[in-house]
Amino acid sequence: MDIHEVPGIEALDAANAHQKDMLIQHEYQCKCMTYWIDEPRGVVFCLIEAPDKSVVEEMHRHSHGLIPHKIIDVNNDLVESFLGRIHDPEEAVISNAGLKVFSDSAFRFLLVTDNTDPVLLQYTLGLDKANELLQLQNAVIRKAVVKHGGREAEHAGKGFIVSFSTAVKAISCALEMQNTLVRSDRTITGFKIGVNAGDPVSKSDRIFGDTIQLARQLCTIAGTDQIIVSNVVRDLLERDYFQADQKNIICPASQDENLIGTLFGRLEESWQDPDFGITQFCKKMAMSKSQLYRKTMSLWGLSPNQLLKEFRLDKARELLKTHQNNISQTTFDSGFTSPSYFTKCFKKKFGLLPANYLGSLQS
Repeated sequence: MDIHEVPGIEALDAANAHQKDMLIQHEYQCKCMTYWIDEPRGVVFCLIEAPDKSVVEEMHRHSHGLIPHKIIDVNNDLVESFLGRIHDPEEAVISNAGLKVFSDSAFRFLLVTDNTDPVLLQYTLGLDKANELLQLQNAVIRKAVVKHGGREAEHAGKGFIVSFSTAVKAISCALEMQNTLVRSDRTITGFKIGVNAGDPVSKSDRIFGDTIQLARQLCTIAGTDQIIVSNVVRDLLERDYFQADQKNIICPASQDENLIGTLFGRLEESWQDPDFGITQFCKKMAMSKSQLYRKTMSLWGLSPNQLLKEFRLDKARELLKTHQNNISQTTFDSGFTSPSYFTKCFKKKFGLLPANYLGSLQS
């Protein structure tokens, strides 16, 4: 999938360009499946089966000269999950020239849920109780998704990603989930909801990667009784709707949202470096120690050092889960320098030893 930024482009222009691509697609071993156009913002996204990205650029260059600003690899099933189609819409109008003309935006509102690692829940509650609780939660979520016209795009076991065409549908669904799930159960599972909106192709190499990432980052500062939304969602919600549910729905200040994204970006860059400490953290954030301390305490209730440690421990848990590395290897891969200290920190945060976590994965 690629993105073209073309200010002033109209639906007929996109239809013409798509037809030109189709006329020569066979010469490049490509199949131009469909596209999405957002006329007000001047962006077009093309879905193309092709041998590689360079071939897509060459085909576009020779057909109409509109070179993509970015191309990412996508799975067609995932595209359909997020956007609802992988072919031209059936209701497209056929022009006198035989062109399928339609204006269909790829901009989506993504509701992301998060909860405690199921392995940790099973260890704490027992297998049967944990599975019963999660199955009930999943049933409530899926019922709300269907009711409010959402599309379940992903479910990796730890949370859902649901795609909506409007902000109101996404928030209505989030409120229903929260109101239907028993508060004590939400607390036990660590259930949180974040809503963000964006395009399928941006900075990330994953479809809707940046939108999903920020929604998950925002969940880290949300409470069990809150639905946290990004500023772009807040701006697109009907004012009266937001005000009516202000106690349930929160939105960080724009500068805090930017800081959250930047901060997690810096942690992603450096968490595996054992020499990355608070001094380096402050430099990367261009903040003094006191400034960074005040911000992390106000947003997460954690000092910068605690936040860094928690981040590394979460990454270590994922390493154990995805690769089942041995504990010593995981220690050093996650930026810790002492297996005994890593084990102590892991036990304090998750309630069990890394060896017990590995055992639970393998059982």
